[in-house]
Amino acid sequence: LIKALGAWILASILAWTYKEQIFAQLLAPAVGALAEGKGTLQAIAPGEIFFTYIKGALLGGFVLALPVVLWQAWSFVAPGLYPNEKRLAVPFVLVSTLLFVSGALFGHQLVFPIMFKFLSEFESDFVQAAWSMREVFSMTTTMFLAFGASFEMPVVVFFLASAGILTVGQLLKNFPYALLVCFVIGAVLTPSTDWVSQTLPAVPMAVLYLLGILPAGLFGADPPP
Repeated sequence: LIKALGAWILASILAWTYKEQIFAQLLAPAVGALAEGKGTLQAIAPGEIFFTYIKGALLGGFVLALPVVLWQAWSFVAPGLYPNEKRLAVPFVLVSTLLFVSGALFGHQLVFPIMFKFLSEFESDFVQAAWSMREVFSMTTTMFLAFGASFEMPVVVFFLASAGILTVGQLLKNFPYALLVCFVIGAVLTPSTDWVSQTLPAVPMAVLYLLGILPAGLFGADPPP
């Protein structure tokens, strides 16, 4: 915990140097969705800008320190693993980091613009959108982390199978239920009511579920006696 926290703090200090760039890139989908000529966010509290920049640096630091955090998490559970499972340390860290970053970028680049465009359409002649940077950042961060975590599906499925909690056959048999769960998660992650934006996160999660079963079947799902 100390090593993981230390890595996060050091990475956050580094990210603070690029706080404005991080903030601008992270909130670009929300700013772009605002009506023409009103593409700015509002700071309605004295310390809102400062503290939001701190949160942005912490988020950037977390992403930078993620390989170290995952390595420390693996080191914590490694003593209870079988020798053949301990050899998966490096692949686990690399794949988990890649999946998290891919999920976060997928949400940010494809889903967030649709989501914020949908939310901005409720502006009318008697209601003018003046989004607070703190609220937009909070929503964006939550979604950013949620998409990153949801793309860890293959890792979760693989370990469920390799630990003997679920067999490969059970995972394949329950795929229709997993598909339903993916679409429910997609509906929760995207506030838009159209089927396109809800399908965007659901389909990759379903594919990742199947991709998690593949290595579990190749490397063997049952732990040694």
